[in-house]
Amino acid sequence: MTERPEFEFVAVCRPRPKEVPNCPEVATNIPGVVAFRDSDQPTTVVTMTPESWAMFTDAVKAGEFDISA
Repeated sequence: MTERPEFEFVAVCRPRPKEVPNCPEVATNIPGVVAFRDSDQPTTVVTMTPESWAMFTDAVKAGEFDISA
């Protein structure tokens, strides 16, 4: 089994209501890797390249994943 690098996660959420306990966390401390997780499930980590991360965040900003509609 491959050992997971020591990601240094940073919370990326703004202050939230107490009813919403989870918060997305991102780590960029490992060169060539962006890691993403939910603070409520810290053992589940999604990794991607910085280029894939940029495409994902651009799509989010453009509203492509708007689930409020």
